[in-house]
Amino acid sequence: MHVHNVYFWLRNDTNQQSMLNFEAGLQTLTNDPAVASGYFGTPADTDRDVVDNSYSYGLVLVFPNKAAHDQYQEGAVHAKFLEAHASKWEKVLVYDVRT
Repeated sequence: MHVHNVYFWLRNDTNQQSMLNFEAGLQTLTNDPAVASGYFGTPADTDRDVVDNSYSYGLVLVFPNKAAHDQYQEGAVHAKFLEAHASKWEKVLVYDVRT
């Protein structure tokens, strides 16, 4: 299994409609055929020293293997998301986990 965790820090000037469009874009990523399961959301209400809640949205995509992840990275759904939404974030971090 390959777990792809992505954290987005949206630009401060992102308006409500742009945020809704961004969420719709995240939904398309969770529905990509290469994805076994996917989830996205905003930071949880956890207040602990070890928790970073500074991001705007988190995305978790689970793939059956790295090959499926690589297929997703090169696929049309991912490319369309990047084209439509990359200008909305000021920072993005990715943490991939192999299980």
